[in-house]
Amino acid sequence: MNQLKRLESGIRGFDALLKGGLVAGASYIVQGKPGSGKTILANQLGFNHVRHNGRVLFATLLAEPHDRLFHFLSTLSFFDRSAVGQSIQFVSAFDTLENDGLDEVVKLLRREITRQQTSLLILDGLLNARSRAETPLDTKQFISELQGHAAFAGCTVMFLTSSQLDDGSPEHTMVDGVIEMGEEIVGSRTVRRIKMRKTRGSGAIPGAHEFEINDQGISIYPRLESMLIRADLPLDTPQILVGSGIDALDAHIGGGLVRTSVTLIMGPSGAGKTSLGLQFLGRCSAEEPGLYFGFHESPQRAKAKARSLGRDFASLEAAGAVHIDWNPASAGLIDRLCYELLERVERQQVKRVFIDSINALSRTAADPSRVLDVLETLLGELRARGVTVMAAWEAHRLIDNRAGVLMPDISGVVDNLLLVQFVQHRTELQRQVSILKIRDNAYDPSPLEVVMSRAGITMKKV
Repeated sequence: MNQLKRLESGIRGFDALLKGGLVAGASYIVQGKPGSGKTILANQLGFNHVRHNGRVLFATLLAEPHDRLFHFLSTLSFFDRSAVGQSIQFVSAFDTLENDGLDEVVKLLRREITRQQTSLLILDGLLNARSRAETPLDTKQFISELQGHAAFAGCTVMFLTSSQLDDGSPEHTMVDGVIEMGEEIVGSRTVRRIKMRKTRGSGAIPGAHEFEINDQGISIYPRLESMLIRADLPLDTPQILVGSGIDALDAHIGGGLVRTSVTLIMGPSGAGKTSLGLQFLGRCSAEEPGLYFGFHESPQRAKAKARSLGRDFASLEAAGAVHIDWNPASAGLIDRLCYELLERVERQQVKRVFIDSINALSRTAADPSRVLDVLETLLGELRARGVTVMAAWEAHRLIDNRAGVLMPDISGVVDNLLLVQFVQHRTELQRQVSILKIRDNAYDPSPLEVVMSRAGITMKKV
């Protein structure tokens, strides 16, 4: 089977959405309202293209001068002023369009494509070309003539437009791909999304995917559940046990946690979920490092809390045995955070992960209906990589009333389920752990009292 030549975009996640990138020599429309990120995406692609020895012609049908464009692009890391006028040319065709019409614009661009030996043409302002066309047929002819000459020259074409064209528009019928960018208000924040509405000659991941714009330009995070196959471990995978960090708990659950398992610790605020997770990471070493992936505790506070339990996380971190990744939840996108977690695991060969907490990670999702699928995919991928996972889930009931436990939806996804809570015992409150589920191992369901001290966490039967 012939593989079509692709253009490497240099934009995180973009080529993955198109299952390889833009098809070389094809034509695309990028549409979206003003401010949606079209111009940044096109320029980021263009400046990366010249770094790979390509030649770019950026033509505009807009009245805005290029100096203004350069002023804003100069704040982004991909912008290379030295390439402007050399391997990337900026041409204004606005006056030609206003004074002479579409035919003369085509002639101008043909000359420039030939003269510059252009391999990527970006035309900004397709809406203006449409407004100057007397009939839809004129618009088709304009696009067709540009496409024909570009294809002959081996040039890929990208049209930018601020109009929301429908699937039956003359422009859509002429091009090979349509990329739509937009943003919407979700709660108190703005969420940017991109989707591939049409792709000819290339597969594409359907649906909307979130992206962000920062100093590096655009970064796209394809929906995690659409990118990763929920891997299942082979049936003959050996049941290797690892310590939970608490010997008395290991004795209750058959000797320890299965290496490729996920343990969820449920409980109210202050019950000790984070402390149990830090104790779990305290058994890490430089040969089998661990990762604290947290949202609530800053690195300083996490180290201080570990120190109060007799664990020197500062030394463990210096030795490469423990890594701390703090993520203020207000600034996150759930897919970005999941990709960053997996990249950190891969880069640092992490064997233990503590996620503190699942609630905070879930709150970064703009679409709550996706949360369970995302978590199931993330945890399945960590299992497949041989990682032992512990995660916290905050419940709202402070004191056990023996009326049963409200299980979160994720409880069916995890392998082990522990409930830590405050229990009234005579005249005092005790922390107690109840073992609700241990998959693949026999366990003693008797509750255990949790005792915290400078020597660490110990447990004993109630």
